[in-house]
Amino acid sequence: MDSIRISTAQNIDIDYEIAGLGERIAARCIDLAGFAVLAVITMVVMGATRMAMSGIAAMIIFFIFLAVFIFYDLVCEITMDGQTFGKKVLKIKVISIDGTQPTFGQYIFRWLFRMIDFGFPFGWGVVALVSVAITKNHQRLGDLLAKTTLIKTKPRTELANVAFSFNLPEEYEPLFKEVLHLNDRDIELIHEVLTSYYQTGNPDLIYAMAAKTKAHILVNIPVGMNELQFLETVLKDYNHLTANIGV
Repeated sequence: MDSIRISTAQNIDIDYEIAGLGERIAARCIDLAGFAVLAVITMVVMGATRMAMSGIAAMIIFFIFLAVFIFYDLVCEITMDGQTFGKKVLKIKVISIDGTQPTFGQYIFRWLFRMIDFGFPFGWGVVALVSVAITKNHQRLGDLLAKTTLIKTKPRTELANVAFSFNLPEEYEPLFKEVLHLNDRDIELIHEVLTSYYQTGNPDLIYAMAAKTKAHILVNIPVGMNELQFLETVLKDYNHLTANIGV
């Protein structure tokens, strides 16, 4: 699977899968379905009030609908963290190719080239389909020029898959009770960093995550314990302590 490296708010680099052609098409279909429903509702309202509605009023409604359709992607992506409603349902979002949050200019750039990617006379989406299919990072023309792409936002590791992944003995004694200062998302991130390390062998991920975790819960790594063992112990302690609280 193609992936892109993103620096999280905790300054930890995590690899995310790049959204493929299927996710893009499905998200677009959801957005278009929403517009179809809105168009039907608009026509029903206009039809029901045609006796009282002047031609000018009907024209105004038409242009309002057209403006919403044209600016929908741009406004949604700027205000919804790189997502439209369709992208949100499919759990994908726009991201800069360097892993940072897109700038306002990048959103504008990829929106301006929607006409070429999807519009007439450019094959009603053929340009976008071909570009996404053949480019390394699954980018349409607007993405290539804006230096953006779409990633899958769904975490590779859910807390439910982490919480009881350790077979700890009943007499297990947590070493760091301070882990209760962490939240579920912190634990997911630690587990994700460990997963990335096991897959890539990149120790920088471990050092950075261990440093952030130590600073957050205000503990020191004991003598004889390395950063990897520290993070694994943090997960075990958290799972043990939160499981007992639940009981």
